Amino acid sequence: MQQFILQVAIDTPLDFYFDYRWVAESKEVSVPKIGQLVLVPFGRRKVMGIVMAVLDKTDVPDDRLKDVIAVRDEVLPISMEWVDLCLFAANYYQRSLGEVALPSLPKKLRAEKTIALNRAMKASNEKKEADADRQDDEKPNLNAQQQVAVSHILAAKGFSPLLLHGVTGSGKTEVYLQVFEAILARHPGATVMVLVPEINLTPQLENNIRSRFPNREIALLHSQLSEGERLRNWLAAHTGRARILLGTRMAILASVPRLDLIIVDEEHDPSYKQQEGLRYSARDLAVWRAWQLDIPVVLGSATPSLESWHHAESGRYRKLTLPERAVADAELPTVRLIDTSLHKMQEGFSQVLLDAFDERLNRHEQSLLFINRRGYAPVLMCEACGWVSSCKRCTAYMVLHKPQRRLRCHHCSMELYVPRSCPTCGYADLKPLGRGTQRIEESLQHRFPGARILRIDADSTKRKGSLQQALERVHRGEVDILVGTQMIAKGHDFRNLTLVGVINPDTALFSHDYRASERLFAQLMQVGGRAGRQAMQDVGNSEVIIQTRYPHHPLYQAVLKHDYDGFASVLLDERRQSGLPPFIYQALLCAEAKQLDTAMAFLKTAAEIADYPGIVVNEPVPMAMPRIGDIERAQLLVEAASRADMQPFLRQWMAHLRSLKTRARWHVEVDPASI
Repeated sequence: MQQFILQVAIDTPLDFYFDYRWVAESKEVSVPKIGQLVLVPFGRRKVMGIVMAVLDKTDVPDDRLKDVIAVRDEVLPISMEWVDLCLFAANYYQRSLGEVALPSLPKKLRAEKTIALNRAMKASNEKKEADADRQDDEKPNLNAQQQVAVSHILAAKGFSPLLLHGVTGSGKTEVYLQVFEAILARHPGATVMVLVPEINLTPQLENNIRSRFPNREIALLHSQLSEGERLRNWLAAHTGRARILLGTRMAILASVPRLDLIIVDEEHDPSYKQQEGLRYSARDLAVWRAWQLDIPVVLGSATPSLESWHHAESGRYRKLTLPERAVADAELPTVRLIDTSLHKMQEGFSQVLLDAFDERLNRHEQSLLFINRRGYAPVLMCEACGWVSSCKRCTAYMVLHKPQRRLRCHHCSMELYVPRSCPTCGYADLKPLGRGTQRIEESLQHRFPGARILRIDADSTKRKGSLQQALERVHRGEVDILVGTQMIAKGHDFRNLTLVGVINPDTALFSHDYRASERLFAQLMQVGGRAGRQAMQDVGNSEVIIQTRYPHHPLYQAVLKHDYDGFASVLLDERRQSGLPPFIYQALLCAEAKQLDTAMAFLKTAAEIADYPGIVVNEPVPMAMPRIGDIERAQLLVEAASRADMQPFLRQWMAHLRSLKTRARWHVEVDPASI
């Protein structure tokens, strides 16, 4: 009988490993390996952990040493490369290894019972055999710019970050597919990973990949998969059966035995930044993982993030450009700016925009109306006394959802029936202020009673599969006017769509967040790019009509000219002069408590102990939305000129913060997405 000590990483904020006793009843029993999953007792629970070391002895007293319950030897041990990735993420984002590694594994893999695991392994093997005899389809021809991009990507050796800057409709997806084909043919065991920012973009790309590679197993990883589906796909990636891995930000933490290429599509999208738990950037981890594995990484976008653009301009990334649309004779849409202070509005629409809808309906072409606000109206108001539908739990208004006769807070999910009269004065005629997608849809139905109008937003696509069904209706030509939010602003290829209307975009111009203008510009360029993706002889002239009170604003003028380069150059100059990212590095300490004074007191103490060379500590302030769900929130921003200053400071600071006694809950966000 042999006895060993296993040091195990567990999902807990405690940043150390836990020692457990493992006893081999005979010499024929294999000793657990580093990276092996083991089931262990932890307090009153049984939890899954990862073996990080195998030792002969421990300083834990024998009477306190607990035994390993089971070794999950059905699953191959996780590679040290993957563990190193999790260690980097844990160190950089100031979490424990267990908080990074364990949540990235499927829940059913971490479960005590192995029934689901055995079923998933059997189903995965059966699926592989079923797909074996299918044949590949022919691939389309590339234009000259696409061919250059493919050649450069395939010629890249070792760690090579490449920024693929292509206008909307330039055929970035086809570049990806032909690169995949070459890499998979070049190396029998090769695996490629492609990330997309949102779940609703996966079906279209998945269909493209499956039609091109029908005899290749594809692993999907995103949060809308059932736990059983997630386990089967994770196993396909972990065992190397899947040669193509497609997923949202969670996929970057997938266990893959070999990776030859990583692609981050729409790399600028803020959805790549996790906003709870481990607050990581999947794009940044993709670049680090490519460096770790010494492989190329491609960041694709029509509107790259300023961080990536700065790296490309400074030579750290290689820039590849697709300046033209991939479809012959397909041109970028003409942009028109409508000054709403000079034009009479009819239910939020200018006559110019209404006439444009009429024209497309007569030509049997599709239109898209973009408004990034769901619900019927942002607020309900009493004209007699000034009452407004404020949320009692948040510093926000409750949004009117007219079809359901509900007031809903989009922050804490509180829901109330619409009052029949003013709760304050009893006045019966309450008025909706502003417009959301529901009200816009209603107005268009009254104005164009014969048109087939479809609304796509978070409210209309709650049921699983409903979004895909709605998009298929658009592709089949069963929709004349599509009304939607940012869910449809990027990535979708609507071939018969020739008009995009944008209303109410101006609020972002006055946001406290310095990234707001960058995001608005990207949003407008992306949604405008849904128009005119077909050859002009097949459809009419395409255009984007933006209604704004500030048509002469530099942002709108840049959109008018499709001038990403010029706009990015101006923003980078502003960031450099103001001392903002990407020219400095930031971390945000956020505190929450029942009372704002409690959160602020903790942050003031944290500021006092943040004494480190090269670190700028700003004053603690309440957040832009101080209260959500009856919880008061405040923040403290720290800045440094380099990561070499920031990371050692954060490690030292976090140790001090953990020793403070406070009733506030707190977390640190490194490289915050918004402030």
